[in-house]
Amino acid sequence: MTWKIQTYDDLTKNELYRILQLREKVFIVEQQCYYEDLDNHDQQALHLSYVKEDKLVAYARILPPGEKVEMASFGRVIISPEARGTGLGKELVQLAIDTIEKEWSNQKIFIEAQAYLLDFYRAFGFQQVSDVYDYDGIPHIDMLYEG
Repeated sequence: MTWKIQTYDDLTKNELYRILQLREKVFIVEQQCYYEDLDNHDQQALHLSYVKEDKLVAYARILPPGEKVEMASFGRVIISPEARGTGLGKELVQLAIDTIEKEWSNQKIFIEAQAYLLDFYRAFGFQQVSDVYDYDGIPHIDMLYEG
């Protein structure tokens, strides 16, 4: 299977269900982080996904400039538990960056990263721009990519 980039309107009901199901499984259940996942940004987002054998195994939500913050951003970065350690995470982040650069050229990219992923995102050129802070019970940092 290949990577797909879709708008909210392009998603089928089953694709949207798989996305929400994986986000709930990882962020709410696995990480025991109780937050409102449905935040009214999905409708304006690009949805980057990878399905293997009819199962969603990688996903990220890409937001245009001005949707959540002044700059383009991405989040809800997920690799399903059974696909971790395969390199899909690196592919996913690079595709998110490439998509933003293609859609909104010359854009800085802002992310709210879980603090333990600092070095992972630094490898792509992101720089830490905040102190560590608590976001729904999980240490986070703000990071900026300037290309």
